[in-house]
Amino acid sequence: MNRTFADLLPTPLTAESLAQLTPLTRADDLLLLLTQWVERGWLRALDKAFVAFLHELAPDVDPLVLLAAALTSHQLGHGHVCLDLFETLKAPDFALSLPPEGDAQPGVLLLPSQLLETLDGAHWCKVLAGSSLVALAADEGASAQERPLVLSGKRLYLRRYWAYERRIDSALRQRLAEQEATPSDLARRLDALFDPAQRPDVIDWQKLACALATRSAFSIITGGPGTGKTTTVVRLLALLQAPAVEAHQPLRIRLAAPTGKAAARLTESISQQVQSLKVADSVREKIPTEVTTVHRLLGSRPGTRHFRHHAGNRLPLDVLVVDEASMIDLEMMANLLDALPPHARLVLLGDKDQLASVEAGAVLGDLCRDAEAGWYSPQTRQWLEQVSGESLQDSGLHEGSDGSHPLAQQVVMLRHSRRFGEGSGIGQLARRVNQQLPDEARQLLEVKTHGDVFSLPLQNEHDRKLEHLVLDGHGVGPHGYRHYLSVLRDRRPASGMPLENPGWVNWARDVLRAFDTFQLLCAVRKGPWGVEGLNQRITDALLKARLIESDQQWYEGRPVLMTRNDYGLGLMNGDIGIALKLPERDGPDAGKSVLRVAFPRNDGRGGVRFVLPSRLNDVETVYAMTVHKSQGSEFAHTALILPDALNPVLTKELIYTGITRAKDWFTLIEPRSGVFEDAVQRKVKRLSGLMLELEEGTSHKG
Repeated sequence: MNRTFADLLPTPLTAESLAQLTPLTRADDLLLLLTQWVERGWLRALDKAFVAFLHELAPDVDPLVLLAAALTSHQLGHGHVCLDLFETLKAPDFALSLPPEGDAQPGVLLLPSQLLETLDGAHWCKVLAGSSLVALAADEGASAQERPLVLSGKRLYLRRYWAYERRIDSALRQRLAEQEATPSDLARRLDALFDPAQRPDVIDWQKLACALATRSAFSIITGGPGTGKTTTVVRLLALLQAPAVEAHQPLRIRLAAPTGKAAARLTESISQQVQSLKVADSVREKIPTEVTTVHRLLGSRPGTRHFRHHAGNRLPLDVLVVDEASMIDLEMMANLLDALPPHARLVLLGDKDQLASVEAGAVLGDLCRDAEAGWYSPQTRQWLEQVSGESLQDSGLHEGSDGSHPLAQQVVMLRHSRRFGEGSGIGQLARRVNQQLPDEARQLLEVKTHGDVFSLPLQNEHDRKLEHLVLDGHGVGPHGYRHYLSVLRDRRPASGMPLENPGWVNWARDVLRAFDTFQLLCAVRKGPWGVEGLNQRITDALLKARLIESDQQWYEGRPVLMTRNDYGLGLMNGDIGIALKLPERDGPDAGKSVLRVAFPRNDGRGGVRFVLPSRLNDVETVYAMTVHKSQGSEFAHTALILPDALNPVLTKELIYTGITRAKDWFTLIEPRSGVFEDAVQRKVKRLSGLMLELEEGTSHKG
């Protein structure tokens, strides 16, 4: 007699017991198996709860539908918008990012890959297409709109994410279909903003980006660190604003970024760039320098997914520039496009090669898929050469045809880094990692001919070289954390100075800036090489060195990272503050030292705000932070520590992002050799249908 899954429980299911089982024909059997996967950490409890909900909706549903739903929900947790059924069957562990973080041993349970290898993709799709829980992408009927899952070809979506993708697709199609009127003297205006005599042998990609962005309601400017994205967008704003000011109808321009840290960096950079513009004062005055977060721009409603600005209440603006767009997920991009007035221009800035957003989707990466190749149509190339004076003949770009995708005509990749030139070790290492050349990257690390790139192999988990680096950096060059704590101690204002004295703000600002000279980045959160373990280890080392006076929850010198937006305090996810002892202003404790956390004001003017620790609910110690959390930030010396085993999060994008957070020095810390090379050879492949949907009905490359 054949046994069922239920007969074998609670004994863990093994590969050997698979032969005793009938095919998966009972939903209850699958639910029991999913419970074991949740206990092991292969699925989230949320994924299992979603499947249980679907089972309640349709008790007779085929378990193959529930399995697909569980995996689709699981994929969202890993940043994928959908489940690609055939890709999953082809290489289950890689497609599903298994085993998860911290689970190096597969154990004795029936593995997802063992279950999936018994399935046929065509049959799976057929079962899904016939389910009452699944709508087909082409079905616009009322009943289909109520189904929680959507099948588009071989891709399965949760309905909400299918809707986000369709909204983005629709909005971009409309914007790309409309040509904006450009000034009749555009060539003259471009020459006034860009010096034609500057390096005539090199294509001025910044100039080309400005030209392209004038002719459409949507454009993308991508490029690595130091390629001049901010310089380009400031000149673009001058190019757009000047004719409007001359016509006495100045444009309403807004600037936004995904995080407070990114907004602060752009505010500071834009402020400096605007002052150096060669334009009339009347134009300069109408170019904004203050950057807000995307959440604040849209009017986030705490506790909900909704915003004050949406399709029924559009944003009051004519031009919107969004920096660090690689960090914007699918849901946020859909909300942003919904809230834009039809006439408004949208310009996205970002590095297409950075890590994608933490949440599901890799919108900028999807949209910039062909940025490097170009694929400009003959009409686009001719127009660009005419208005810019640049020749694209030796550009190395691929030539498109008259039917090339309209999106490709509005994407420009900046290619010359002014921060990391040919002599920069950081720049060369980043390029080799980005091009997935692990041997060449390793060679650069080992030859030690560049004074800005270091390698630190560790002998074991207890190697004290790690503490030495984190505290003291590399000799007289790159600093460690001792530096900011020395600034905190040595530059403290005299006791008795009232809090109103600007000396306290100046001191706090100096401490915050000193902290930004070094940051330890991690690939993972758990384990001895993760954020949690390393934050404790570094705290212990600082206490032992008597650089901090306590390791309790709050102590002077503790650096903290905001993990959620707090609009009441005006603090954003990603903001970093440091606990400092300040004199109490008034009351019975007036003059006594009280701990307050100093945060930069993100105003580009060096302002500082002080917050009582008791008001900070969503913070964590930040001697170590994940690479994801570091996006939008920049540190003089960045050290990236890898785990001692290959992990699904380790990819060339993560390594590249970690390297490019470094402004002056970069150190790679390796507990085990070979992990770096393995990671560089792996590329993020976030599954979505965005570009596929955009390309329907067009000839992509002629």
